[in-house]
Amino acid sequence: MTKLKIAVQKSGRLLDDSLALLKECGISINNGKEQLMAQASNFSLEVLYLRNSDIPHYVEDGIVDIAIIGDNTVIEKRAKVLKLIDLGFSACRVSIAIPKSEEFSGLDFLQGKRIATSYPNTLQDFLTQHSIKAAIHEISGSVEIAPNMGLADAICDIVSSGSTLFKNGLTEVYTLFSSTAFLVANTTLNADKQVLLEQLCFRIRSVLAARNNKYILLNAPEEKLELICKLLPGMKSPTVMPLREKGWYSLHSVVNENQFWESIGQLKAAGAEGILIIPIEKMII
Repeated sequence: MTKLKIAVQKSGRLLDDSLALLKECGISINNGKEQLMAQASNFSLEVLYLRNSDIPHYVEDGIVDIAIIGDNTVIEKRAKVLKLIDLGFSACRVSIAIPKSEEFSGLDFLQGKRIATSYPNTLQDFLTQHSIKAAIHEISGSVEIAPNMGLADAICDIVSSGSTLFKNGLTEVYTLFSSTAFLVANTTLNADKQVLLEQLCFRIRSVLAARNNKYILLNAPEEKLELICKLLPGMKSPTVMPLREKGWYSLHSVVNENQFWESIGQLKAAGAEGILIIPIEKMII
């Protein structure tokens, strides 16, 4: 029987979110994190726990069919893979940081400097693009300590909250790009695996749509009904049902997470009452 092989990070910040997403997609995995391979019991899927830096080329070479991996890693490894879905989690950015004691005057500051990084390809492409000549020192592990040890004048690394930079006396001065986790795929999957991949993508998109939206119910007086319907965002138009009390209606719709508080304020100001916000488990779009 044909099975999709999906690679996830063996350990690190991507692992838990990747497994949680598969679980929300209704996929049950038969083992814990310590094993290198696991079988899904209710979907034609094999899960391989691999070293993060190896995953992009494993997908490119067809050793695995698909993977959940940070866009920053795909870019650094220059892997030829298909980026299918932005999963939205594990957000970070690849940035330049320098000691707080230094004054950043622009990218010319980097001319002739020593830059420590665990992203040498990304950094080299950036320096070439901006005609900057600098010495790249590739470091595995804690790049942030390099300036304090006198190994480098600046660093190029991933940044999430910035707390690690702060603790090491560094300040972020330039962002090369932002990154999130992506579902990526090999470019030459056969027809049977393409069918399975489409099924999985359908589930993932349904889960992500539900995460980004809330179900909203409210009561509205008849004289305010038209105004509230115009204010109420939704997939097409709100559902309107008369209440037992004459002159009042119940409206049901879906509101995007990003529009949530702004929409609620506008609806209350327009006369909406009894507003309820309910999480959506799955959303088929």
